[in-house]
Amino acid sequence: MSETGHSVARLLDALVSRASHPALKVPGRSYTFGELDALSRAHANHLSRLGVASGDRVAVLAPTCPDAIIAFVGHLRSGVIHVPINTRYRSEEMRHILEDSGACAVLYQRGGEGSAVLEEIRSTSPPPALKHWLEIGQTPALEPGPGPPAEPSRPSDGQAAVLIYTSGTTGKSKGVALAYRALAENTLSVTRLWRATSEDRLVLPLPLFHVHGLCLGITGALLHGSTILLEPRFDASRVVDAFAGAGATVFMGVPTMYVRLLEHFDAHPEAAAALGRARLFTSGSAPLPASDFALFREKTGHAILERYGMSETLFTLSNPYEGERRPGTVGLPVPGCAARIVDEQGRDLPDGELGELFVESNGLMNGYWGREADTAACFHDGWFATGDMARRESDGYFTIAGRKSVDFIKSGGFKISAREVEDVLRRHPRIRDVAVVGAPDRTWGQRIVAAVVLEASDARPSPEDLLEELSDFCARSLADYKRPREVRILDELPRNALGKVQKHRLPD
Repeated sequence: MSETGHSVARLLDALVSRASHPALKVPGRSYTFGELDALSRAHANHLSRLGVASGDRVAVLAPTCPDAIIAFVGHLRSGVIHVPINTRYRSEEMRHILEDSGACAVLYQRGGEGSAVLEEIRSTSPPPALKHWLEIGQTPALEPGPGPPAEPSRPSDGQAAVLIYTSGTTGKSKGVALAYRALAENTLSVTRLWRATSEDRLVLPLPLFHVHGLCLGITGALLHGSTILLEPRFDASRVVDAFAGAGATVFMGVPTMYVRLLEHFDAHPEAAAALGRARLFTSGSAPLPASDFALFREKTGHAILERYGMSETLFTLSNPYEGERRPGTVGLPVPGCAARIVDEQGRDLPDGELGELFVESNGLMNGYWGREADTAACFHDGWFATGDMARRESDGYFTIAGRKSVDFIKSGGFKISAREVEDVLRRHPRIRDVAVVGAPDRTWGQRIVAAVVLEASDARPSPEDLLEELSDFCARSLADYKRPREVRILDELPRNALGKVQKHRLPD
């Protein structure tokens, strides 16, 4: 097989080689790989008839549903760059992605989460320069057309397949361009490490606008011909039912989901036994507390396999499938990846010392979309600077200590730019100054805390009343998970001699 198109051939092989095998199951409906093949071809053919060509960007605003997966597979086969949008985004966030990506079309679910925001954007002047507004699941885009569709030329391995927008410390999100080669090679490295097979049945309640659900979940299932038991959202009882009655073998989640499962076990002790039938539980996107790791193992008999990755590098570190899954760590480099710990001058540090994590990966991004300077700043002699502080033990296990910058918050599996939240809060008429930080939280990993300095006023609100007021204000511009969960009212923010806020000196 030639180098050109080798990766996309791998990604789509199961559509033909396992045509009669179930690819996707949702309540009341099952899709075989053959059906996924036909529907994704029809979708690609419809876009082609509209003039959408290989390399064009198509934005997708859709919940975790079969239509979103059909569109993704259609884009993979045609070379259209898939641009998923978080359904909880508000107008500023959503408009930025549409404009920054240069999307020529958007697929969305009328009446679905986020659709009202999209319609609001469409009605503003000037609207984004989109040629096509397509209703997902309700248009010919997802229905087989007459006659055999023309097969587009196969995309090259280095061509961008997905454009994932991830928050940055500068506030505005940046588009991470991931190539076909990165998707195929890195996902194979991780899932082979985890012993994935076509007999696996993956319970997937993750959103499809992140690399966790879209790349590791959907792409992994495509590469191995596994069956996806798709859930529109996380529900602990539904996860238990999948293992109790639907033959589920694997669950991929974030730490918040494991907290909810443990709470479910408290109310329904018998549920833990159903999860004991599983082959594998994995966790990522945020640190998993060691106490929850221990409690889950006690109740189910399973040691959760924790791993580490980011949109820019895909999945680079993982605890072993066979061997010690050490709580509090993210394990060892995945095959095809390497990692090192460096000081501020980029010099390697000895085992046990805290420094910045640098990685090499077969899943490295092509770059930030349209941002050559930002891309170059992240690379040092081929190594990607993650911005995460970590340490390596003498036996090679890595432990993530937190962000190098306190301006990045991880809550419920989402990465949140503190700068972005601060920019919105500063617009509020009461706020003279603000600093946003993440505080430890067992359920969410971190909760967003806003330390605010108020404008002079006779009436000083209580922190509770101010929190409600600021939350309502942020609702116009930010997704709900980016809104403050706590407010501290200060007389002044601590600053250094150059006027920079010293967040580490904020009250505990």
